[in-house]
Amino acid sequence: MMMKLAQARVRIAFIVTEDWFFVSHFLPMLRAAKELDLDVVVVTRVGKHAHVIENLGGRVVPLDIERGHLGFLSIGSSIAQIAQTLRREKIDLIHCIALRCVVTGGLAATLAGVKGKVLAITGGGLIAADRSAKAAVGRVALTSLFRVIRSRGYNHFLFENVSDPHTFGLDAADPGVTVLGGAGVDPDYYSPLPSPWGDGLRLAMVGRMVWSKGADVAVKAVSMARERGHDVSLSLFGLPDPSNPRSLSVQTLREWSDLSGIEWRGSTSDVRQVWAEHDLCCMPTRGGEGLPRSILEAAACGRPILTTNVPGCRDFVRDGREGWLVPVDDAAALAERICALALDKASIVVAGATARQRVVEGFTEARVMKQVQDVYRNICSAIGRPR
Repeated sequence: MMMKLAQARVRIAFIVTEDWFFVSHFLPMLRAAKELDLDVVVVTRVGKHAHVIENLGGRVVPLDIERGHLGFLSIGSSIAQIAQTLRREKIDLIHCIALRCVVTGGLAATLAGVKGKVLAITGGGLIAADRSAKAAVGRVALTSLFRVIRSRGYNHFLFENVSDPHTFGLDAADPGVTVLGGAGVDPDYYSPLPSPWGDGLRLAMVGRMVWSKGADVAVKAVSMARERGHDVSLSLFGLPDPSNPRSLSVQTLREWSDLSGIEWRGSTSDVRQVWAEHDLCCMPTRGGEGLPRSILEAAACGRPILTTNVPGCRDFVRDGREGWLVPVDDAAALAERICALALDKASIVVAGATARQRVVEGFTEARVMKQVQDVYRNICSAIGRPR
C-alpha cells in the first residue's frame, strides 16, 4: 500500500519595508509562526539585519522598494513586484506590517491569488497625525483600498490601539479585527532598574527624529521649565529618517544640543542603559502611533511615561497611574507637568512601578505571540490548511 504523502508546510510571507524594523519590533511574530511549524519567508528591503532573521529560521527575499508617501503612482511598482514574489514563492498566507505594506502587500496578494491575509496596521503615521484636509482625503482613499483588499480571501486586521480601526473604517469589535498590546516586550530582558542618582529630573525621548514624534515640543517644554529655575534635562535618542517627508534635520538636532539642558545623543544600541540614566520617558507625539514600543520598553524598566493624549499612548498610560497625559502640541502644559514632577520625584518612582506592572499584566511578547498564533490558526483553517 502506498503511503500518503505529507502535506507541504504552510508558507507565510512577512512583508515589511525594512529588515531593521522587522528585527527591532516583530521577531515575536516570526517566533510565533515557527512555533506553529510555518515555513517563514520575510520579504523586505535588505540592510544589515538579514542574518538575524535567517538565524531564527526565516528566509529573506529582497524587496526593492522606496518608502515615502502612499500616492497611487508610488505604490504601483511595489504591488507588481510583491505579487510576482508571492507567486514565485507559492505563498499561502501573508502578514503585512505597517500601513504602506498593508496597502501594497494586500493588493498584491489579491492579484496573486493568496487567500490568507494578516494586515497589521502599526499606526496611521503622518496620514493620521496630520489634521489637514489633504490628510483627511488620504484616509478616505485608504478606507476604499481596504474594501478592495477585504473583498477576496480570508482577512484579519491587527491594530495596536482601540481607536485606529475606526480611523480606517473598521470596528474594533469585529471578529476580523484584533487589538494587540503593541509588539510586546520581554519583561525579563527589560527588567526594573533602580532610580538614577542625583537630585535633578532627567528626561529621555527615544525614537525616530521626525516631526510627528514631537521632539520640538519636548525641547521647548524643558527649556521653559529650566527658565523657571528647575534642574531638568532632556536627552534625545534616535536618528532622522530621510524617507519621512517631515524628518528633522541633523542641523536642527545639533542646534538643540547647544541649548542648556538639551542633548541629542544619536542612536543607542541598548535602551536599557538609557533608562538606567534617566528618570522619565517623555514622548509628546502628535499622533499616528500604534503603541510606541519605546514607551513599553521604558515602562518595563520601571520608568513612567509622560506623553500626549493620543491613541496608542493613552491605551497604555492611564493619567496619573503609569504616567501623565498632556494635550497635543501644548508645550506650556508639558512644561507645567515637568515642573510639578521636578518637585515630586517620589510620584515618579510610584508611577514607574505601576507602569512596569501594567506591562507584565498585558503587554508582553508572550501575550502578543499567543494572540497572533490564534489568528494564524484561524486563517490556516479557513484556507483549508489547519495547524
